[in-house]
Amino acid sequence: MALKRASLACTVCGSRNYSVKLGSTPKPKRLEVNKYCKHCSKYTIHKETR
Repeated sequence: MALKRASLACTVCGSRNYSVKLGSTPKPKRLEVNKYCKHCSKYTIHKETR
């Protein structure tokens, strides 16, 4: 089974800072993680983009 690659984008500035591997099982919501954004210089919520 192949893993999909998805990017995590900052909700404040919109830059795509991280990439993650996801399983192929469908999820009703997109992944949301609190991560450090080097462009904003603070911790912000990053949402999954496809």
